[in-house]
Amino acid sequence: MISMILAVPAFIIGVLFLWKGSDILVDGTSKTAAQLGVSALIISVLFVGFGTSAPEFAISVGAAFQGNSDISLGNVIGSCVANLLLVLGVASIIRPIKVKKSIIKREALILLGSTVFLLVASFFGFLDDYHIIGGIIFLILFTIFIYYFIYCAKKERNNSNKYNNGKTVRNILFIILGIAGVVAGAWFLIESAILIADFFSIPAFIIAISMVAVGTSLPELVVTSTAAYKGESDIAIGNVLGSNVFNILLILGVATLFIELKANTPESIAHLWILLLVTLVIFPILYTGYKISRIKGVFMLVFYSIFIWYTFFGYQLFF
Repeated sequence: MISMILAVPAFIIGVLFLWKGSDILVDGTSKTAAQLGVSALIISVLFVGFGTSAPEFAISVGAAFQGNSDISLGNVIGSCVANLLLVLGVASIIRPIKVKKSIIKREALILLGSTVFLLVASFFGFLDDYHIIGGIIFLILFTIFIYYFIYCAKKERNNSNKYNNGKTVRNILFIILGIAGVVAGAWFLIESAILIADFFSIPAFIIAISMVAVGTSLPELVVTSTAAYKGESDIAIGNVLGSNVFNILLILGVATLFIELKANTPESIAHLWILLLVTLVIFPILYTGYKISRIKGVFMLVFYSIFIWYTFFGYQLFF
C-alpha cells in the first residue's frame, strides 16, 4: 500500500518535468541547428537521441551491473518497439509527420542494419558466451555511427550560409537543460511504474519489456510529440531513429561487457524477431506518401497493442 501511495506523486512530478523539459529541448534543438547551419535532423540524431536514451542507459546498464539480464535486455527491446510504434504513432496522430527521402536512405537504413546485427549477434552468442567480444564489436560500430554523423554535420555546416555564433551557446544550454528535465521526469515515472509492478508481482522480463520500456521511452514520446505539434518533423523522426541506434549499439554494447544477456532463450529470440519485423514495417510507413499520417498512426498503435498483448499473454500460447 505504501508503494502505491508513493507511486502517485512520483507520477505527477514526472509528468511535469517531462512536459517542461521537452518544450525547452525542442526549441533549443531547432534554434541550435539554425545557428550552426546544420539540419535539425543531425542535431536530433546525435544529441537529442542520446539525451532521451539516458533513462534506457541507466536502467539497462545498471541492471547489467547488478546481474539482472532480464531487465537489461528486455528494456532495450521493449523501448525500441515502443519508440517505433507507440511514440511515432502518438506523435503522428497529434500532427502528421513529414518524411524526407534522405531519412529512409540514411537514418532508417542504419537502424535496420543495427537491428539485423543485433539478431545475428544473438544467434552466434555475442550477447552470451562471447559477450565481451560482442560488446566490443557493438561499441566499435557505435563509434563509426557517431563519426559518420559528425562528418555529415561538418559537411552540412560547410555548405551553409546560416551559421551565426551569436546565440549558439545559449541554445546549447537549453538543449542540456531540456534533456536534464526530460531525464528527471522519466526517472520519476519509471520509479512509479516499478512500484506498481512490484505491488502486483509482475515478472522481471515482463516489467522490463512493457512498463519499464514505456517508462524509459517517455522522453522520446514527449519530445517527439512536442516536435510534431510544433511542425518540427526532422526532430520528431531523428529523435526516435537516433534513440533506437543508441539503444542497440551503445547501451547493449556497454551492458554486454558486464553480463551475459540470455539473448538466445526462446522468449528473447521471439521478441528480437518482433523488433526486426517492426523495424521492417516502418519502411513502407515512411515511404508511402513520405508522411506518417494519422491513419498510419492509428495502425501503429494497434500494432503496439498487439505486441503488449503478446508479451503478457500470447507468448505462453506458442512456447
